[in-house]
Amino acid sequence: MSGNLLKTEKIDNIDVVSFENVKKFNALISEPVKEELTSFFNKPNTRLILNLEGINYIDSSGFGVFLSVMKTANNNYGHFKLCNISPEVMELFKLLQLHNIFEIYDDLEDCLKSYS
Repeated sequence: MSGNLLKTEKIDNIDVVSFENVKKFNALISEPVKEELTSFFNKPNTRLILNLEGINYIDSSGFGVFLSVMKTANNNYGHFKLCNISPEVMELFKLLQLHNIFEIYDDLEDCLKSYS
């Protein structure tokens, strides 16, 4: 199922994942997205960016996926960063105090630069 939800590209040895034709990250898609994102960290020292461009809503299951992926990344010496978060979704990050937990960048370019 997640094959058509996520698109992956490699830029400077960094995996960049974005949603494809998805506006809401909710319980309906959280499990396949979690499986796909955590699978990147089967290899230690993976650097992953999740580009949230186009996502205008995230429910609690979506935030749970982010926390799970971050934990998996940390356990495998990986790095997980987020970028292109809409103002509406950023409000939720702030409400949940998650903006202090994740590395969040305004755009993909700044996020990529943060790895150099």
